[in-house]
Amino acid sequence: MLFNSIEFLIFFPLVCLTYYVIPYKARTVFLLICSYFFYMCWNPKYALLMLTSTAITYLSGILISGCDRIADEKQRTARKKQYVALSFISNLLILFFFKYYNLFSGTVNTILELLDIRYTIPRFDVLLPVGISFYTFQALSYTADVYRNDIYAEKNFLKYALFVSFFPQLVAGPIERSKNLLVQISQKHPFDFENVRHGFLLMLYGYFQKIVLSSYLAMVVDAVYDGWTECSGLQLTIATACFAFQIYCDFGGYSNIAIGAAEIMGFRIMDNFNAPYLSRSVSEFWRRWHISLSTWFRDYLYIPLGGNRLGRWRKYLNLMIVFLVSGLWHGAEYHFVVCGGINGLFQVIGDLMKPVKKKVNELLHIGTDSALHRILQTAITFYLLMITWIFFRADSLSSAFGILSRMLYITPAWFAHEGGLSSIGLERSDAGILAFSMIVLFISDIFRYRNIQVRDFIIAQKPAVRLAICYAAVMFLLIFGVYGPEYDSAAFIYFQF
Repeated sequence: MLFNSIEFLIFFPLVCLTYYVIPYKARTVFLLICSYFFYMCWNPKYALLMLTSTAITYLSGILISGCDRIADEKQRTARKKQYVALSFISNLLILFFFKYYNLFSGTVNTILELLDIRYTIPRFDVLLPVGISFYTFQALSYTADVYRNDIYAEKNFLKYALFVSFFPQLVAGPIERSKNLLVQISQKHPFDFENVRHGFLLMLYGYFQKIVLSSYLAMVVDAVYDGWTECSGLQLTIATACFAFQIYCDFGGYSNIAIGAAEIMGFRIMDNFNAPYLSRSVSEFWRRWHISLSTWFRDYLYIPLGGNRLGRWRKYLNLMIVFLVSGLWHGAEYHFVVCGGINGLFQVIGDLMKPVKKKVNELLHIGTDSALHRILQTAITFYLLMITWIFFRADSLSSAFGILSRMLYITPAWFAHEGGLSSIGLERSDAGILAFSMIVLFISDIFRYRNIQVRDFIIAQKPAVRLAICYAAVMFLLIFGVYGPEYDSAAFIYFQF
């Protein structure tokens, strides 16, 4: 069930209405049933996988907590580590089989062929369960939190199962922490009109990002990338820039809908994006992009590897490991791994170049806080990120390198000789809508960058003004989002991960 489907627009209000009418004691069971129904709308069989992951991590939490009764400290620590290892290994093996087995078998078969060894590892044609990477990481973070004594093991299986399967953020995050969401599941959430109002406005903005901006940007991206061998360097550059914003609006839109939906029911889940394309460095970008995943890798991989505590070069090695794993998390193809590796490499180079940049700024008397300097840094950062997005969007590693090489050859007279807007999948009217929507996105991100909530600004207006803004927004979505009988509710990009 997609957020941008008629089914969800019926499902969610019914869930909210029932949720606030039934007694508090019945709400956990009710939301758990709704969450599994929501997930089973894709493939009922794969709900068993989520239940298996839930049961394994639930039992591991109980067993780890039970180790506190062991008097001997060494034995207690060793036993805890065994249970943590069993939890991680079993869950990651499930993830490996469904997501990475074919990549592994294909790689081994290629190596065997090069060595002239006549043996072939079989491949399996299995459907990737929706959201498996997200709920697996969320469940594993609970195991780690119990091991670290950051949270007590949850004794109530139903509450823990709801933590893993909570439907607003189940299939594409944000990847929640037990210290936040699991605690809230045990709390009472009375009806609060302010929560409903704030959540509705955030959902509205999320729908704008998805069904308007992401959809119009996809026209350009798909038209160019699907036939990239026939496209010019400038066309590919424009399409890549559009993809950078498409994936932002697609995933950011999902996250905003998820956060808003949870807020309507009284739950506060973590922000996932914070004006990422206003970042002045690649490292800052990753503090603002997919925050729940970035912080997950920081807390459960980077810091356990040693973080920056073991010297500069070990820090760089840890960074590269994290970003290579992050790339692999996004997809079982080598172009995703390369994408992650380039992001890590950019951060290592950026850190190494800090003393050089400082000396250059001092010699040239460049004010690092000047508007021009900030704009230049932001533009350079965006260009570097565009390079990484090529490897993310391309169908293969060879296609990515081919696109990158073509982007080096830009024809200045492209608009005059190569068909103009229509050659990149846009008509003039579509381009106008896209330009207006991009301005709205840019203004919203500037407010966000400065820690100003647009929702609060709207709510502070007079009732008539608020109503007019909401009405105009809904009508804009209906008209330009083409939300009707002919609307094609394409899946969110991050569902494939």
